Amino acid sequence: MKIEAFIFVVVAVFLAVVTPIYWFMSKDPTGTTALTLTFGLGAMIAFYFMLLARRLGPRPEDRQDGEIEELAGEYGFFSPHSWWPLMAGAATTVVFVGLVFAWFILIIGLALSVIAVIGWVFEYYRGDFAH
Repeated sequence: MKIEAFIFVVVAVFLAVVTPIYWFMSKDPTGTTALTLTFGLGAMIAFYFMLLARRLGPRPEDRQDGEIEELAGEYGFFSPHSWWPLMAGAATTVVFVGLVFAWFILIIGLALSVIAVIGWVFEYYRGDFAH
């Protein structure tokens, strides 16, 4: 994680240098605010990666003697048959269409979003694939 932390430290330092220069040359408050927030996000991610690097220690890809076999193992469970992400995407589309056109469409989209999120979270609590 040290390499990732270093990358975000470089990004944060670059933005810390560029932001005042941008503000001085343009006097644009919107761009200056965006650059300041981007600096904060880069610094926050760098800080988090530094904490992880200290807590986890060096990973196999960080060491010179690391082997590919050391990374073998389970990365997590990924559902190969779930339709809920498609439903959540469709509900999100309805929400954004409602934001553009009418408030009642927004309410319908929010209701569909709640149904999609509940279905996605609880899909393995019932039926053939219950854990």
